[in-house]
Amino acid sequence: MAELDKKEFTSFDVAAVVRELKTTVLGSRVNNIYQLGPKTLLIKLHKTDKPAFRLVLEAGKRLHLTEYALEKPITPPAFCMALRKYLRNAWLKSVEQHEFERVVILSFEAQNGVMQLVLEFFGEGNVILVDQNGEILQALVYKRMRDRDVVRGEVFKFAPAAGKNPFNVNEEQLEEGLKALGHVDVVRGIARLISIGGVYAEETLLKAGVDKTEQCDALSRDETKAVFDSLQSLLIRVKSGNLEPCVVLDESGAFVNVLPFKLQRYENAGAKFQFYASFNEALDEFYARVSTLEEALAGAKIGGLKRESERFKRIIAEQEKTLAEAAAEAEQDRRVGDAIYAHITDLQVLLDRFLDGKRGGKERKEIVSEVSADKRASVKPWTFFESFDAKGLLVFVRVEDLTFGLNLRRTLFEDAARFYEQGKRAKQRLEGANTALEDSRKKLAELESEINRTETLRQGKPTEALEQLARRKIKHKEWFEKFRWFISSDGLLVLAGKDAVTNEVLIKKHTEKDDIVLHADIVGAPFVVVKTEGKKPSEQCLREAGEFAAAFSRGWREGFGSVDVYWVEPKQLSKGGPSGESVGHGAFVVRGERNWMRGVPLRIAIGVAVDEKTSSARIAGGPVEAVKAKANALVIVVPGDSSGKELFRHVLRSLAGRTSKELRETILKLSVEEIREFIPYGRGMVLEAKSETRS
Repeated sequence: MAELDKKEFTSFDVAAVVRELKTTVLGSRVNNIYQLGPKTLLIKLHKTDKPAFRLVLEAGKRLHLTEYALEKPITPPAFCMALRKYLRNAWLKSVEQHEFERVVILSFEAQNGVMQLVLEFFGEGNVILVDQNGEILQALVYKRMRDRDVVRGEVFKFAPAAGKNPFNVNEEQLEEGLKALGHVDVVRGIARLISIGGVYAEETLLKAGVDKTEQCDALSRDETKAVFDSLQSLLIRVKSGNLEPCVVLDESGAFVNVLPFKLQRYENAGAKFQFYASFNEALDEFYARVSTLEEALAGAKIGGLKRESERFKRIIAEQEKTLAEAAAEAEQDRRVGDAIYAHITDLQVLLDRFLDGKRGGKERKEIVSEVSADKRASVKPWTFFESFDAKGLLVFVRVEDLTFGLNLRRTLFEDAARFYEQGKRAKQRLEGANTALEDSRKKLAELESEINRTETLRQGKPTEALEQLARRKIKHKEWFEKFRWFISSDGLLVLAGKDAVTNEVLIKKHTEKDDIVLHADIVGAPFVVVKTEGKKPSEQCLREAGEFAAAFSRGWREGFGSVDVYWVEPKQLSKGGPSGESVGHGAFVVRGERNWMRGVPLRIAIGVAVDEKTSSARIAGGPVEAVKAKANALVIVVPGDSSGKELFRHVLRSLAGRTSKELRETILKLSVEEIREFIPYGRGMVLEAKSETRS
């Protein structure tokens, strides 16, 4: 791979990407935030009637929308959790560049007021969350510096400017500023005077026809004017949006740099350019490709990952040992308590022998000698006796293969209670130890996943790595994918609303006169529409649509086994109530005769469809017969108490277990998030699993 020219995210890069983001993501809501690495965040944004936006930012390096599926950690770091706390469901109101510096400010309207996420792309970079009072709430990196402090609770201050804002510098100020720098090469002088960086300082001089090594105080007035005009031409391009987004390629076709528009330095060198529809797309392709190839050709981090993996294996072994010991201790203490109660009469006789003997003036040694003699004669209860601790006044006994001490200062009831309490405390420690062990196992799983991925890339050729990258590219969603949907077994599209808004949109905008509308006979159910395309749907299709309507109704949440469903024609729906009053958003009045389907079972199928040519797999979901027609294996989910990732992983493991060994690993690598959207309310239980092979 050619050496990259892309050393930094320039002020021009920032200006170009901010301009594009203003036209795309403003007014969107934060759906979720993920931290993909030490400095990399992914902000998932949602906008009505638009596909989800995925905004990836890496402190000190890049900011752009991405169309690639990026691997998310199982356990979000603390910084990510803090951002979720303040920004999830907030509205993105503005995206601004600070004074043509490498700084971007994302302003959000959140529950706690206006929040600003300040992204710094200079130096090592930083991400700083600032509240409505201008105080720092969270930061990726906290540090104290000579000119400012990035510390929680401090008033946020921008870093001192690298130079003047070029939009605020006129020709006269440029001339005076350069003259004042004296015997400094003009390329260094421009980069020092104004905030454009070395690359664009060189480009400015190249377009102006001025030698970059000429000294600042030697520039003629005409040369200064040429430099100013050249600079203005670059600034106007980025300000007006007259962009020509491209990636620079070397002679072998390897990526070298990514630019908002062509630079003369590359044209003069005869470089090739690959153009894109937007700068965001160019950045996305550049960083995705470059990072993939770097991983494919790198191996240095494997050693560190393996060492860390071994460390976690040792930690887990110690934690498992501690758990086993704590469990045994808890069980033994419980058994001791039970044994005391089971033999309380005999044990009391034994203790009384010690207590009465002492009161009768006997020495402890004499009492021990007498009890030991009786034990040798196998006389009960003296056979329980093991030894005596004179210092602690403990009579050690052996009962039911258990050896324990009884305190002469306590009653047997108090001793039993003490052992029960010790067992209870041991159980409480078990809970904490179990949580710690689960965390360690999760971290080990993440490390092993990263090791496997990196080793696969190392062992594979760069072309294979790029093929893997291509498979990670997210397909653009079709218009109907904003709704719940499936394709019936006879090939018709069936849609369902997800909430009041999509219910309203589905009926008003996407339902035609020949379509069929279904609804479960229960409050809190979506409208379901069969897009007939002028054809008469089969009874099988209507049954599948009815099953879909039943599954996503409130009946699922309430744990019903079945509900009644009816279907009508679109002309039977109205927004006016019986007295002329309007109904709520997402609701419609149904007039006329209804066609009933009684006792429709609440169930949903999750299947896996395999592409035999590519050995790839994808998740499908919907009514049982519809999924069965397309899937190689499926599971059926019904209302139940399992929820979240526990349930989704169970479904994925069940599917993997019903396919060939060759495909099992591929299926297990699928994201459990692909299953989430198919299971109503994210809750249920697996009823049965089947293996189906399409002919």
